Amino acid sequence: MFVTYTGDSTTRFDREYYVNTHLPLVMDTWGPYGLRSAAAYFPATDAAETIAVAICEFVDDAAVDAALACPGSDAVMADIRNFTDSEPTQHRTS
Repeated sequence: MFVTYTGDSTTRFDREYYVNTHLPLVMDTWGPYGLRSAAAYFPATDAAETIAVAICEFVDDAAVDAALACPGSDAVMADIRNFTDSEPTQHRTS
């Protein structure tokens, strides 16, 4: 699953928080449901519309569904406001 965040140079996005706090929360919450890895990528230029991309590798589609439906997902989603004003968009890769 890809998660993209769009915006511009005025969009708040705390990369340090995202990498050091949010992604570990994602791994701790969704790991038991089949998340294998989570990584963040940032465009090389401020002119890009996409300001961040997360790649979440799950064992299969059922694991994605189970993780997103788990009770801890509410905390993952609530944490988004701690690092950005951008709305994330999920993209399934299967």
